[in-house]
Amino acid sequence: MSMTTTDDPTFVPPSSRVRLAGAVPYEWFRPVRLTLMWTYLIGYLVWLKTRGLTVDRVSVAIAVGIFLLCAFVGKSWRTWGVLLMDCVAYCLMWLAYEKTRGAADDGVSFFGLFRVKFPLQQTIMRDIDRAMFFGHDPNVVLQDRFWSNTIRWWDVVAGTTYMTHFVFPMIVMAVLWATSHRQWARFMKRFATLLGVACLLFIMLPTVPPWMAGDPKWHIDLFHELHRNAGRGFYHIGFESFQDGYKLALSNGNGVAAMPSLHASFALVVPAFFLPWIKPKWLKAVVLLFPIIMLSSLVYLAEHWVIDGLAGWAITGLTFWFWNRMEQRTRSIRATRALSALPQLPEMATPEEVPA
Repeated sequence: MSMTTTDDPTFVPPSSRVRLAGAVPYEWFRPVRLTLMWTYLIGYLVWLKTRGLTVDRVSVAIAVGIFLLCAFVGKSWRTWGVLLMDCVAYCLMWLAYEKTRGAADDGVSFFGLFRVKFPLQQTIMRDIDRAMFFGHDPNVVLQDRFWSNTIRWWDVVAGTTYMTHFVFPMIVMAVLWATSHRQWARFMKRFATLLGVACLLFIMLPTVPPWMAGDPKWHIDLFHELHRNAGRGFYHIGFESFQDGYKLALSNGNGVAAMPSLHASFALVVPAFFLPWIKPKWLKAVVLLFPIIMLSSLVYLAEHWVIDGLAGWAITGLTFWFWNRMEQRTRSIRATRALSALPQLPEMATPEEVPA
């Protein structure tokens, strides 16, 4: 005799099947979001090839915003509200960065009553570099040895690596934003802290960069004039509309906001964030090559002193150390509260207390 449905312990009534299926409803908008994101990615690559790389903060923010619109189609109104608040915080972070970075050479004004301006550091960073490299100037040595009118493969590597600074961290933010708000928040705590510390140092330690130290019009003359054209290797590989935008970005920037190097910091903050999830040691080593290539490129392109990059790495490391400890402390507090909220289990009787 066959077992009836009521005798089968694994049997689930049809009504329960409907309820179980509805517990995790199918996300109908997921294919739409994926299609939009892939379409946007293809369109961005076409734009990159034909119009060039955008390096100003406003254009990058618009590009990230369009990607997020594609990634959040069909999400709840609550999710959109959270996204809006995140966008406001994101814009305020960059606004604070631009204002404090611009104060590196003008000083800081307190309510228009008085202004504090810190002295321009002209030789100390160069002296530190020379002490580390036994009396040699790394920027001068690299340019004298490798720079020429003919663009070589290392110029392409250096220029391309340099330009990742303007888009790579923002791409990571956008992807984390779209996939895991918790991980996005963890990344942004580290990124914003790093940016804040760097901005304070821009104000307190306005620093002459290598390209300025050798430029005759600045009358500093620490060594002979160095070449400054970080975009030429990137331009060489076909980004034909890029160079004008790069020169415009340079003219709007602050030349003495050089210590620490945010190029070096940003190149480390992304690999450091994902490093715990990378298991093979050889792959960890490959990932950590990127910030080393970035610092080497910065020195070769005369954008930064070596000590600028090392200081940027140190701040990044301290930022991760601080937030790792804070998150560990938060987890411990939550675990303690959860354990204290559990009902107290009765103690087990000892063998001597068990009745015969």
